Amino acid sequence: MAAQETPTAYVGGTGDMAASRMRYQSEMSIGVDRFLEPRNTECPWCNSAALKVLLRSPDVVQHKPGRFTLEECGGCGHVFQNPRLTPEGLEFYYRDCYDGYQEALRERMFKLQAATYRGRIAFLDRHASPKAWLDVGAGHGHFCRAARAHWPNAVFDGLDFGDGVDKGVRRGWIDRSHRGPFPELADDLTGRYDVVSMHHYLEHTLDPFAELDAAARVLPPGGHLLIEVPDPEWPLSRVLGRRWNPWCQPQHLHMFPIGNLKEALRNRGLDPVAEERGMAHQTGADLLMATVQFWNALMPDPDAPWLPSRGTGYRMSRKAALVAKAPSLALAGFLDVLILPAARSANRGNAYRVLARKAPYRAEG
Repeated sequence: MAAQETPTAYVGGTGDMAASRMRYQSEMSIGVDRFLEPRNTECPWCNSAALKVLLRSPDVVQHKPGRFTLEECGGCGHVFQNPRLTPEGLEFYYRDCYDGYQEALRERMFKLQAATYRGRIAFLDRHASPKAWLDVGAGHGHFCRAARAHWPNAVFDGLDFGDGVDKGVRRGWIDRSHRGPFPELADDLTGRYDVVSMHHYLEHTLDPFAELDAAARVLPPGGHLLIEVPDPEWPLSRVLGRRWNPWCQPQHLHMFPIGNLKEALRNRGLDPVAEERGMAHQTGADLLMATVQFWNALMPDPDAPWLPSRGTGYRMSRKAALVAKAPSLALAGFLDVLILPAARSANRGNAYRVLARKAPYRAEG
């Protein structure tokens, strides 16, 4: 999943690590409550006041300090972070996650997504042959690399906040990078692309409606918008609670049932032409990642610059824990594999895809 809200680049090295640690300690010394906006009393999707707390969670991604709440709307089923992080808070909690200190870890995770990339490619291939594609939330360009192998004559550009898209250009995975908020860049990108994609991007954004508006402006009549997001209607999302990886606090701000998204698309002249639920299910995102989260919370990374320094004893214990956690990870991964056929046969999963087509011009009269 790509970083969306101004992640800050981190360059390795002893001096930089010391400076990063000092910066984090300075920020955390005055508390992190200032990173949260006032609580919203209405659903940002339908304006209903029928809200209920779904779960409360710490930072399950990096274990930075803070507590976060997801609320669910009784009117439309929209799930959203409430109170929501401020832009400064998003910078703090994204920093060193996709770029910087944990960049190498994220690179390894992206490389494990080959099956998901193939699924997206096959989904679009049944409906369109792209000539110029804009991947919004492109990260380091791993999806564009896979798609380019299938459509070698198409142009693949990437948009994101971090410098990963620039690295994607240098690697030859992305033709051109765009950095900044999509709604602010949309007018300059209008008419350049016949396909726009948002893969696990919308749930990160402050205003999903503004992002959909931007896609509607950029696409020409007949162009396609491909969206993939976590599915909050997946039953295991409730069973696993805050350990369900796609809740991903504090990074995921909005989670929407598929019916909500399709209605929002139609309201913008983007007609849903296809959807996938079971086929979009991601193996490993449920039980395996819940187990990984458990072990990471139990013994966090001792070198993370936002956490207290740890001594030799802790490091030795953490290495010993690798032996203890291996069987639990293997069992969780095996059970996740068993879930996949059931998800596909029921046409439900932990994620879904929607492909929408912008309505063509209609001749007047």
